[in-house]
Amino acid sequence: MSANNETQSSSLNSLKWIIAIALLVVAIGGNHYYTEEVSVLYRAIAVVVLVALAGFFASTTTKGRTFLSFAKESRTEVRKVVWPSRQEATQTTLIVVVATVVVALILWGLDGILVRVVGFLTGLEI
Repeated sequence: MSANNETQSSSLNSLKWIIAIALLVVAIGGNHYYTEEVSVLYRAIAVVVLVALAGFFASTTTKGRTFLSFAKESRTEVRKVVWPSRQEATQTTLIVVVATVVVALILWGLDGILVRVVGFLTGLEI
């Protein structure tokens, strides 16, 4: 009985995915086809409605429900994060900028030294 129920659910999920993809294709194709005849406002409304319908059909599938629960859990976890204050973010950014400039100057100096050493050894002045 569960194998039959699983097969029915799988075929229903496939049908829902086909409907969702078809709605998206209609939204894209219709927006392209009616570029000259229909106002941008009406085309935008139609696209939003079709994308919302496609999202609804996709969210009723097994993978869609899994994605929605993952998104809800992710949002909950993001709310638990302790974000740095503006001052901490500014100080950290300045530290990174200063460290990058220092390393760039060191590499520039080493490059200049190596160019002179290689030029001296090979007798080629650049």
